[in-house]
Amino acid sequence: MPRGRDTRLHALHRLHETRRHYGRLRDTVRWTRSRAAAATALGTAVCAGCWLIDSGAHVQGSPPQPSAAQAFTTGPAFARFQELVPPLSPAAPTRVRIPEIDVDAPLVPLGLQPDGTLTSPPEEDRNLAGWYAAGTPPGAAGTAVIAGHVDTAAGPAVFYNVGILKKGDAMEIARVDGRTAVFTIDAIEVYTRADFPSRKVYGPTGRAELRLITCGGGFSEETSEYLGNVVVYAHLTAVRDAATRRGA
Repeated sequence: MPRGRDTRLHALHRLHETRRHYGRLRDTVRWTRSRAAAATALGTAVCAGCWLIDSGAHVQGSPPQPSAAQAFTTGPAFARFQELVPPLSPAAPTRVRIPEIDVDAPLVPLGLQPDGTLTSPPEEDRNLAGWYAAGTPPGAAGTAVIAGHVDTAAGPAVFYNVGILKKGDAMEIARVDGRTAVFTIDAIEVYTRADFPSRKVYGPTGRAELRLITCGGGFSEETSEYLGNVVVYAHLTAVRDAATRRGA
């Protein structure tokens, strides 16, 4: 009799654990889908506020676009020229620096509007970028997202020259904890809005990664908006603390 009772208890325990497992799995799927849906709004929202330069456009020309050589050849893969470093504890970012194109800009948190689209950085300050504050902070484990205008009606904006970047270039993110997370670019790709690969861009990777997103992919004179996005893929390759930066 005790053995039968133990068997029934064991079966009930397994049933309970199975329900708990699938409950956690269901919650994870819901969380992943909701985060992906919210993040997908980022690319669309950022481009909604971008205009091709009207004044002086023929002199300055359209923003540079990355060459096909900077794209992934067979899909995302780890850059092999630098070792990975362990992810950092979460901390809000404060600035983005991209030495190769002379970017040094403050970062503001971006949230969602009532209609589900993402807010974009204020257009009054062209040297300003934003980060998706409901997602992963840059340097922590996961995929962090930074966005900024390529230009505004007033002229070139913070990410105007992103198309010049190449694989292996560095992007630095200063954080409130005094550390600077250094990312190495793996690839730069251009997508139309219809073909934007949300899972590839925003999906979890198991390491600390960064996506920098701005407008690109051609411009429609009819609708006065860009036709797609330029996406920079990068991963964490170094960490500098405040003392190291002061001594640099």
